[in-house]
Formats: sequence, C-alpha cells, structure tokens
Amino acid sequence: MRRARRTGADRGSATVWSVGAIAALCVVFGVVLALGQAVVARHRAAGGADLAALAAADHWAHGTAEACARADRVARVQGTRLVRCAVVGEISDVSVAAGSGPFAAEARARAGPAGRPPALRHHLFRRHRRAA
Repeated sequence: MRRARRTGADRGSATVWSVGAIAALCVVFGVVLALGQAVVARHRAAGGADLAALAAADHWAHGTAEACARADRVARVQGTRLVRCAVVGEISDVSVAAGSGPFAAEARARAGPAGRPPALRHHLFRRHRRAA
C-alpha cells in the first residue's frame, strides 16, 4: 500500500514538466523570431540605403534637391524612409531607416562615380614602383 501512495503522489508530474518544456520552447521560438525580424529590418535598411544613394548620385547634375527627392522616392519604394541626404559634387551620402520600435535599423551608404580618388591612385602607384 505504501508503494501505491508514492506513485499516487507523483501522478500528473509529467504533465507539469511537459507544460514547462513547452513554455520554454515557446519563449525560445519567440526570441528567434524577434532576432529574425531585426535581421530583416537591417537588410532592408542596407538595401534601401544602397539604392537611394545610387539614385541620388545618378541625378547629382540636377541639383541636391532633385537628387534627394529621387533618393526619397527610391527609399519609399523599398519600404524604407530617407533620414538624411547630402550631395557634394558627384558623391551622394544617404541614411535610410527601416522597421519600427525595438526592431528599427538605420543604414548609411555613399555612391559616386567609378574610379579611384587621386590620392589613392598616387599611393597605389608608389607601392607598385617599390615592389618592381
């Protein structure tokens, strides 16, 4: 009889452990989903910033206002919002934000004409001459 009482006291403990394990798995799953949302926001911001910077650099000759307006349009199409836009000569520098709340992300991108800056060309030329 004593044995029956011991097993009777343990009745239902597997249910309690199962509920605890399921709750812990739900918390882990929620954290993974939240991190995934943050990564998606970061990638969306980076892609939007790159495209907005390219659009602004492509329209630099029309003036800063027109170039930044084009960058804003491209950013909105990408599901992001333009935070900052600056065009100096042929080079554009933009910041774009994506997401909201704790999962908001901001990215910065620069774009301009292809080619090396003169100082970099000189540095590479000097390095090449020394190696030769």
